[in-house]
Amino acid sequence: MSEVTAPYEPGTPCWIDLMVPDQQAALDFYRDLFGWQGEVGAEEFGGYSICTLKGKPVAGIMKAMSMGDEPAPPPNWTSYFSTADADATQAAISENGGTVMAPAMDVGDTGRMLVAVDPQGAVFGVWQPKEFPGAQIVNEPGALVWNQLATPDPKAAGTFYEAALGLAAGPMPDMPEFTGFQVKGRTIGGVQGMENMPEGVPPHWLVNFAVDDVDSTVDALVRAGGSVMAPPFDMDKVGRMAVVVDPQGAAFAVVATTAPAQP
Repeated sequence: MSEVTAPYEPGTPCWIDLMVPDQQAALDFYRDLFGWQGEVGAEEFGGYSICTLKGKPVAGIMKAMSMGDEPAPPPNWTSYFSTADADATQAAISENGGTVMAPAMDVGDTGRMLVAVDPQGAVFGVWQPKEFPGAQIVNEPGALVWNQLATPDPKAAGTFYEAALGLAAGPMPDMPEFTGFQVKGRTIGGVQGMENMPEGVPPHWLVNFAVDDVDSTVDALVRAGGSVMAPPFDMDKVGRMAVVVDPQGAAFAVVATTAPAQP
């Protein structure tokens, strides 16, 4: 599926956004890399930018701001999961060991959102749609194709996300050697341990974007000031992919996938 015209099934990743110190620089970078269009938004929403591809929303970009005495968060991509009731999901997060960073709040008439941290330390968001269901193009070049959780305890993480978001963790039907998250039997994301990751990398949800050509995309990213964490490689049953960092330090992956994509 490429175009999304209806609300996402609860538990499905439905939106992603980027927080960076220099919002305009990020808008320019992702425009050149993925062909997105976007501009700094209205002041009432903190200048939040909704970036579009082919005229349809695919991701958000915002300026990182400090909260009171707390410093501004580091550059990062956040994955948001759809819910029918943000307040009920918030309660479930807290009851199962998660920590709410930004409590449920209305975003105009578009929806209701919150940001939380799972018990192992990975940040994620929750979105209750009203007028805005989320990304309206997925699973095609320049758009979201996969969300992958890296955690030190995949089993405990699976228990948490089942209780908090209704996700079922287990072997992926088409690739049983991998663990995935399912919503009503459809795989919507993956989970992996952190044994092979560099020291100091925190638990996280990694956003994956589809591209036509991983190698040329990585070359363009490096020319634009980005860096490479995992150079292009071929992953069995998935496709060719790379893990990269944008010029401001936010990590993401690019993949030319041959595997089934999330719904």
